[in-house]
Amino acid sequence: MNLTDQLGALESSLDELISAAASIPVSPDSSIDSVADAAVEPAPASGSIAAVVEEKPPVAEPPVAEEKPTLNVSRPEKNLIAMTIGGVSVALSPEGVSELIEELSNARASMDVEQPGGLPPNWRFVATKNPVMATQRYSNGDRLLVLRHTGHGWVPFSFSPDMVIEMYAMLTKR
Repeated sequence: MNLTDQLGALESSLDELISAAASIPVSPDSSIDSVADAAVEPAPASGSIAAVVEEKPPVAEPPVAEEKPTLNVSRPEKNLIAMTIGGVSVALSPEGVSELIEELSNARASMDVEQPGGLPPNWRFVATKNPVMATQRYSNGDRLLVLRHTGHGWVPFSFSPDMVIEMYAMLTKR
């Protein structure tokens, strides 16, 4: 399956998950533990990031003002992430998690509201020490630097010549 097919399958899986989540009422008792009740199976190797694990039938409850579905994430196994939105559960393998991060990253980059300019207080992160990296030079003098982060995967950055000089100065300052 080529990359275009994989992206199509990913978009289809996400669309199905979102539409299913939007149509299923969420109980106030829903919690992260609800995933433990599902028979979680790893995602198939077909390139689709998620396999629907279990769709719970809607529970007859009194009408509630349009509640938004909540996202619950759990980790039933070391190499498996289980996500539940509005009663629909999916299991993501490490490859599926990487694909989801890539898709969400691309979508987030295209949004109008930018990331904060500074580091938010109490921000949690995992730093990768001495990451694998690759570089490329463009004809206009810009440089591409791609770093492999243990959680985010390959993260590309493009720098103008002035920024390369500024970065060099920052990295070599004593």
